[in-house]
Amino acid sequence: MAKMIKGERVGKAGKLGVGCSAAVLDEEGRMLLVRRVDNGRFAVPGGYMEAGESVSEACVREVKEETGLDVEVQSLIAIYSSPDRLLIYEDGNQWQLVILHFYVEAIGGFLQASDETTEARFFTREEALLLDLGEWDRRRVLDGFHFVGDPFIR
Repeated sequence: MAKMIKGERVGKAGKLGVGCSAAVLDEEGRMLLVRRVDNGRFAVPGGYMEAGESVSEACVREVKEETGLDVEVQSLIAIYSSPDRLLIYEDGNQWQLVILHFYVEAIGGFLQASDETTEARFFTREEALLLDLGEWDRRRVLDGFHFVGDPFIR
């Protein structure tokens, strides 16, 4: 399990890591969230970009791996970064994250949990905000529900 530490420019101690995440809404306007195996918390589907892929490809791959759904990237919602946050893993790896959060449309596949998730299902905004979410996931959930087409930087 990883822990996030905060402090003035603590990101200098880590490497830069690029992550992608997705806001997937169903026809009723509910958002897809997953419960993570590593910490038991709910999160938007997503993960790290791998060398040799685009950010859109990373987003599509991560959603498929965590939820079983095939998606198509429609739009960038936001870019999140902070030099004052550092994610530290048990193996000693330390990352200052840059996360690109996308609005995506489900185009196929079958909703299911995976080896990275114990649950994958859709929630209303009100239901989602009652869940155990990390600080950045809570922000991405809110931004996904309020997205109106103009991306922004946080």
